[in-house]
Amino acid sequence: MNIRAERSIPTLLLFVLLAGCGGDNKPAAATGGGPGAAMPPPEVEVITVSTGNATLTQDLPGRLQAYRTAQVRARVEGVIEKRLFQEGSDVKSGEPLFKIDARTYKAAAESAKAELAIARQTVERYKPLLEVKAVSQQEFDLANAKTKQAEAALIRAEEDLENASVPAAISGRIGRAQVTEGAFVGKGEATLLATIEQLDPIYANFTQSGADLLRLRQAVKAGKLKQTASARVELVLEDGGVYPHAGKIFFTDMAVDPGTGAVSLRAEFPNPQRELLPGMFVRIRFPEADAENVIRIPQRAVQGGAQGQFVMVVGADGKVTPQPVKTSAMAGADFIIAEGLKGGEQIIVNGLQKAARPGTVVKAVPFGQPAPASTPATKP
Repeated sequence: MNIRAERSIPTLLLFVLLAGCGGDNKPAAATGGGPGAAMPPPEVEVITVSTGNATLTQDLPGRLQAYRTAQVRARVEGVIEKRLFQEGSDVKSGEPLFKIDARTYKAAAESAKAELAIARQTVERYKPLLEVKAVSQQEFDLANAKTKQAEAALIRAEEDLENASVPAAISGRIGRAQVTEGAFVGKGEATLLATIEQLDPIYANFTQSGADLLRLRQAVKAGKLKQTASARVELVLEDGGVYPHAGKIFFTDMAVDPGTGAVSLRAEFPNPQRELLPGMFVRIRFPEADAENVIRIPQRAVQGGAQGQFVMVVGADGKVTPQPVKTSAMAGADFIIAEGLKGGEQIIVNGLQKAARPGTVVKAVPFGQPAPASTPATKP
């Protein structure tokens, strides 16, 4: 037998065996697991546009201010012996904050008490003498006058002694001490010792353009908008979050500032946790008017480009197309749509990066719908 033919027989048998073992397997393309398998369409979150009523709001920059501020000053002169508070802590009205050396004022008070006692004794001694004409009426009246002077001097001395212990004028949070122990204060002036600020509630000062205010009033007068009955205002923090406690408009200036053309406003917010601090820059969101039969959509759904604003609409066939829109105002964190949408459209809110190109086929799911829970694997 030919040696080459003998070597080919085992090879042929090997191919036959392999073909028999894999004969029941289907092609990889048929299973859908091969590289040629079609990818599922990307999933995006959409909302269905509809009309309704909305309260138009405006966000204006503002700055926080303490509800009340009190400067702690020395009312008498002397050397600071001790500071009785911790800087940055909360203090109560009447609580002692500083102790000034009071030895001189104690001595003055004791001297005033002695002078008053002598004056009163003189008056008591003159009373029977006046009846027998041993002293004149003029001498008796002079003794009474000296008694009143001694009483006034005692009141002044006791007040000075009391002021040697410097109290808190209001309840609030006290800042940094302006003096240290050993400092001489009150010489010719009421030396500033510290400052107390009441932080609950807290003010937010802001301004509104006089032109915007006039435009709004004209729209209400024309019947396009309705005057809102809500006085509730919101505080938007620097990170974009909304402060959990609502506030109220506390003060509105009755005149337009000729220098800025704006009207000054003030809102009051509760601050129980002392999270808000004076001097912080914030945005105040307040209601302007009520609008009927308007379309509002989340701000994140509106994109901007060279041709203006637009939204991405998902059609009945699942394809994405851009739709130009125009916005007119804000309702909280949402845009009010003036042109471009009629209602019933499905617009993308989340997942815009997955449908960046027009014509992309996507799978639309309702906005805010929780993701389906993963099914645990079962053992065979």
